[in-house]
Amino acid sequence: MTVAVVLFTSDLRLHDHPPLHAADEVVPLFVHDPAVHAAGFDVPIRAAFLADCLADLDACLRERGGRLVVRSGPVTREVRAVAAACGAAEVHLAAGIAGFAQRREERLRKELSADGVALHVHDDVITALAPGRVTPNGSDHFAVFTAYYRRWSRERLREPLPAPDAVRVPAAATGEEPPSRARPADVSPGMAAGGESAGRARFVDWARTDLAGYAGSHDDLAGDATSRLAPHLHFGALPPAELVHRAPTRGGAGSETFVRQLCWRDFHHQLLAVRPEASRQDYRSRGDQWRGEDEAAEDTTAWQEGRTGYPMVDAGMRQLRHEGRMHNRARLVTSFLTKTLYVDWRVGARHFLRHLVGGDIANNQMNWQWVAGTGTDCRPHRVLNPVLQGRRYDPDGTYVRRRVPELADVGGGAEHEPRRRPDDRRAALRYPEPVIDLGEGLARSREARGRQR
Repeated sequence: MTVAVVLFTSDLRLHDHPPLHAADEVVPLFVHDPAVHAAGFDVPIRAAFLADCLADLDACLRERGGRLVVRSGPVTREVRAVAAACGAAEVHLAAGIAGFAQRREERLRKELSADGVALHVHDDVITALAPGRVTPNGSDHFAVFTAYYRRWSRERLREPLPAPDAVRVPAAATGEEPPSRARPADVSPGMAAGGESAGRARFVDWARTDLAGYAGSHDDLAGDATSRLAPHLHFGALPPAELVHRAPTRGGAGSETFVRQLCWRDFHHQLLAVRPEASRQDYRSRGDQWRGEDEAAEDTTAWQEGRTGYPMVDAGMRQLRHEGRMHNRARLVTSFLTKTLYVDWRVGARHFLRHLVGGDIANNQMNWQWVAGTGTDCRPHRVLNPVLQGRRYDPDGTYVRRRVPELADVGGGAEHEPRRRPDDRRAALRYPEPVIDLGEGLARSREARGRQR
């Protein structure tokens, strides 16, 4: 009878999980690796969501006669110890994307090989289509989304696997108790529950009520009819390939729009897989010399706290703090930080990674580069005016008033306008004046970037 260790990382689920079908007996293993903490990935909000995912994964395994083995320590040390204790000849792992994951795989392969244990890395687990599965002529990755989407759409994804009926875990596999679902006080109060069970229930409910109309509603800020599945996808509690298969059977006209969003996720992952340095360096440098930290400190703090004086910007930033998420249309207005305040996109990316439940390196960094004009956007100087965006996508001001209580009694379209005068009645409500005039900020940014051409 064969025994294999299945190392869970960003694939915390039982459905559509190829490694779980790799052997007669498996050791479902999760390792709390101190390297993850050292890299700054386990901020409180994601640690809380992770606890949800692990507790749910353990419960689902126990329903099938198994259990989750949880260990703490350097991942290679713990994997080797469990494999030795159980007599496992193989370790199975979902292929990682970021540089951190790639280096982890290299260490595991090297050290397990010394023990005579084989490492098997599975593609198409974390993404719907593995990075590198499709490439353009003359390049190792697609740099333009529309071209990638055309090729991606023609590929046949593998059929999703069912969750195993039974999971047999050797008695020799020992570990800690999975973490509890208790959440620390500093975690965003509006954060959703994590785990495969919650994620699958969320998808079913949303697909029944909102998927069909998603094409017309995904930019509606007040309606907030987006799927909210990003955290479950980030932690692998939901399989992206299965969602691609299921969406057309449930969503009608909105399915293509939803699947396109899943493709964006794959697009960013295929890009970062071959350009891991893009998580910290410009993908396409524009020669920017961003404002220094001291010079921009006050403006940056105002942006982080939702006090810029621009209601659309502030509403999005306050939603981020409260829920650990931000509506996708509001995220696009984050170009205010880079294009108007002329602050380095890495400052924004770090702030988002501290507060986003689904803080995914590939999506976060590459979306920030897109709005900064250093990424894959074919119009690098594109600017999304927060006042105009508010008028268009929140015409009644409902989204703004919901997130910015100082403006709860402001109407008539004024909820999207910054304060113009000291006697503006919003002054009495302590809503701040704009940190900068939009025109002045854009002129400064264009001049600074133009000097580098």
